[in-house]
Formats: sequence, C-alpha cells, structure tokens
Amino acid sequence: MPKSKPAKTATPPNVVPQAALLPQAEQHSHPHQNLDRAVRAAVAQVTGGMSPHSVTETWHDWGLHLSRSPGRQLELMERAQSNAAKVMAYATGAWSKDREPSDEPFSPKAYDHRFADSAWDSPPFNFWKQGFLAVQDWWDHATDDINGLRKQDADRAKFQVRQMLDLISPSNFPLTNPEIIAATMRERGQNLIEGSTHFAQDLMQTLTQEHKPAPEGFQIGTDLACTHGKVVFRNDLFELIQYSPQTEKTHPEPVLIVPAWIMKYYILDLSPENSMVKYLLQQGFTVFMISWCNPTADQAELSLDDYRTQGVLTALDAINTIVPDQKVHANGYWLGGTLLAITAATMARDGDDRLASVTLMATQVDFAEAGELLLFVDESQVAFVEDLMWEQGYLDRPQMTRTFASIRAEDLIYSRAVSRYFLGKDDLPNDIMVWNGDTTRMPARMHSEYLRSLFLENRLSAGRFAVEGCVIALKDIDVPLFVIATETDHIAPWRSVYKTKLFTDCDLTFVLTNRGHNGGILSEPGHKGRHFRMSHRESGAHYVGPDRWLASNDPVPGSWWLAYAAWMVQHSKPKGPPPAMGAAEYPPLADAPGTYIYQT
Repeated sequence: MPKSKPAKTATPPNVVPQAALLPQAEQHSHPHQNLDRAVRAAVAQVTGGMSPHSVTETWHDWGLHLSRSPGRQLELMERAQSNAAKVMAYATGAWSKDREPSDEPFSPKAYDHRFADSAWDSPPFNFWKQGFLAVQDWWDHATDDINGLRKQDADRAKFQVRQMLDLISPSNFPLTNPEIIAATMRERGQNLIEGSTHFAQDLMQTLTQEHKPAPEGFQIGTDLACTHGKVVFRNDLFELIQYSPQTEKTHPEPVLIVPAWIMKYYILDLSPENSMVKYLLQQGFTVFMISWCNPTADQAELSLDDYRTQGVLTALDAINTIVPDQKVHANGYWLGGTLLAITAATMARDGDDRLASVTLMATQVDFAEAGELLLFVDESQVAFVEDLMWEQGYLDRPQMTRTFASIRAEDLIYSRAVSRYFLGKDDLPNDIMVWNGDTTRMPARMHSEYLRSLFLENRLSAGRFAVEGCVIALKDIDVPLFVIATETDHIAPWRSVYKTKLFTDCDLTFVLTNRGHNGGILSEPGHKGRHFRMSHRESGAHYVGPDRWLASNDPVPGSWWLAYAAWMVQHSKPKGPPPAMGAAEYPPLADAPGTYIYQT
C-alpha cells in the first residue's frame, strides 16, 4: 500500500540551492539573449545539432599537443613509412595466385562488413582496400592519447576522422566497389535505375519528414506489440497497459515495466516469439507497461521530475489500486532504468516501501564512461542543443536518428546507402528495424535536464542529484536489484552498467549477456548462440572490479530470461487467482497497445 511521506525538517541538511538545479541558461538573464539563441538555433539546423565550437576546439587541442610532442611526431612518421611499405610489399606480390586473404597486412575492424565480399580480395580492389585500411590505421594511432590531451578530445578526434574516412571509403563509389560493378554488369544497369528511385523516395521522405507506415507483416497491434491487454489509465504523459493473464494462477506481486522514452515501448513486446512481456506472462506474472506519449511543442516544459511523478509514481498509484496490498516488481530499460533508479532512491529516502524489487536493463547510473554518446556532450554542445530545442520545443526525431546512426556510420549509413542506391536492393524489414524507425521526440526541458544533470555533470553517482530540493543516494535502495548489461553495447557499455555495484549496498544480481544494446536484452529461450554470465552479491559485500568479475564468471549457454524468471519467482509469493483487469477507479479505456503508440 502507498505510504505517506514523512514530514521533512524546515532546513534539511542535504538541501541543494534552487539555482543549482536550473540549467545554466536559466540562471542568467541578458536582454538580447533570445537573438543569440535564435542565431545559434539556425546554425544548429544546418549542422544537424553539432556545435562548430566543439569540433574546432577538439582539433585545436589535438594539434597543439601534437605540435609539442616531437617523439609522437617521429612515431607517426615511422608509422606512415611502415604502413606505406606494407601496402607496397603487398602490391608487388598481390598478383600471385598463392596469396591468401589472411596474408593481408591490414584487416577491417570486427564490426566493419564493407569489405566482406570475396571480390575485394582480387586486384585492383584489394590494393584500394589495403590503402584505405592503412590510412585508417595511421589515423587511429594519430588520435591516440597524447600526454596532456583531454581524453574526450582524443576520442572525439578519432570519431570525427572515422566519419571523414567512412565518407571516402572505396566501398562507397561505383568505380571502386567490385560488388557494384558486378551487379551493374549482371543487371545491365537496372540496379542503378532502381537505386535512383530509392534515392528519390528517401530524399522526399527526409525533406517532408513524413512518417513511413509499417511494412506488410509488421503492423503495430497485429504483428508487433500484439500481446493482449487493456489500457487502464491515461494522462497527458503516458498510457498504462495491463496485460491479460496467460496462466490460471499468477504471482500476487505485479510487474511494472518502465521503457525508455526516446523510443516506443514495444521493443519489449516486439514479435510474439521474442516478446519479453509475453514471456513474463507465461511465467505467471501480472505485467503492466508504461507507453509514453510522443511529446509536441506544447509539452516543451515537461521536466525530468514530471516523468518521475506524473509517470512512474502515477503508474504505481494506479497499480496499487488495481492490485491492492501488494508490492511491485519494477523493471526499467535504458533511460527508463535510470529514471527508475532515481525514483527508487527517492522512494527509499521518503520511506515509500511499495517496491518488491528493481530490475535495471542496460541502464547506467554513472555516466563517466557512458560510451560513444559522450562524444556529443560538452558544455558547448549541450548549450547548442538547448538553443535548437528552445526554438522547436523538443529534440526532433531526425536529430536523434543522425546521432545514433553516426556512431556506426559504416553500417547504418554507408553500407545501407550502397545496398539501396547502387545495388538497387530494397531494405528487408524485420521487427527491430521497424521499431528502430518508429522514433519519438523529447521535450526540451526534460532533455536539457537529462543531458546536464546526468551526462554532463554526472550528479547521480556523485551524490549531487536533488529531487524536490534534497539530494538522493542510490545506496538508500534496499530492495533486491537485478542488473543486466550486454557485452557489445556501445550506448550503455557493460563496464559502465557494472558501476551500479559501486553505488549500491543492497542484495544485487548482475548478469552480462552477449550481443548488443537491444539484441542482448531480446534473448528469448531457444535463440541460438546466446550465453550469459551471472553472479550474486549479498548486501554489504566488498566490491569486485569488472575485469576480475569477468575472469571469475564463466559463460552459461542459453537465455538469461530463464535465470531472471527464477530470480523473480524467488522474490515473489506463491501463485493465486489473477487480479481483475482494471478497477472501478481505473476502468479499461482501450485495447492494448493503446493510442499513444500510434502518435507520430
């Protein structure tokens, strides 16, 4: 049952001055600041939200430190000579029939599939490939850390060079890509005609930003997000879905899933065969899901705390009425998990004990090593994005899409462009691709607070994140924690997720599963090639570093969902009759997946 919050003293010792909680732009007022913001917003529209100052500052920092490092300059000269010699030696013997691809001096990175076709192993294409990879190797070393150079600038320089090299890769041009040449000869140019049609379609869609309908076989509510349920609550921020039970008896504690607001919720209820919602229902749990709205300019002032109070806490209030006298298993995914961690810590501080457990999936509570998204976060960049959102009222879908695509540009931008525009191939839809294209906006104020408080200033783990004027502490969370990270996650790197152990003292189970940010979470039983590592930390146990933990926990074949279900059963009461769908105060309003999922 909900517990009333204890009365606070007039001047709590952990109160933070209100000015410290405001974005920097709101702490100072200048008579003509709106003119400045309008100019910067116009520039941001041209640059896609990238701050020119951040770019020039990166190269200024890199260039100055390199200029006073003669040893590094000598090393790079030697590297250039060595790489050139390797390519020339390869070229002189490349016509030999005995040469194998394994003899090549340079190899693409593990995630780079642009040169996978065997035609790239034949002259002259192998020369061009090796030349490109040799230059890529040199720049990788040129943008390594230099003593005194800020690591963020070194990483950002490496990232920006990678973007430039990806643009001029020989795989991008018809005359230097053997796959395009072969397809053009085989199809007598029909591939180029088809590709030009695709290009015109994509250009028009980019200019108009018209929302693409889901392809046949991937319709929302029919093929995807199709688990039966009812919307039992709706406000301006979210709809609450209660799913129909799929077993005769269910555990009394309901499950509330808090998805990330940056995308639609149905990544966790994708196709019937890989729906996490459906799996939990089949294990005898009552599942509720938050379906966030797609905010408009009228909702620009929605704050991060609004998502906590009008979102998570309001959902808990409704669930407590529908399933009375029971605590709730709360599960948060990525940004939703960060919001859930903030909510759980605040509830613990205020004596609200309605949670039975907390699950954090691919969730960061410390952002010091937050992956490649940090390349887009510094004071200048955040201020630039704030000015863009000030004009629009939100961060728009294309701006977010470009950011995520640029992190893996070789696959998400250039390989797709070659396949679509030069090879004339249609995109082959799948459920994750359809979901990935179903993007949302983010309210200006909330996104600014998130970037500044968490990514830029890392307040949550530093003990400086305040809720309702008082600092919260993650170590106050005293319910069992289940934390999942994925091995190849470039958005929430697993070592960053692992840091949850540093800032909590409660009973904690940590799981590291293979695959990436989304693929590692979608790990239904029976999916081939899946494995995970798992360990349990008792409350108060000493900290073990990630590398030592990795070495001492062997991979277990199969899906982590099985282990999670067993853990949930362990922290739940025996099964009984399932609860009713909704309640007198919360009657069903619509069938799942509701209406907010269709907002564009």
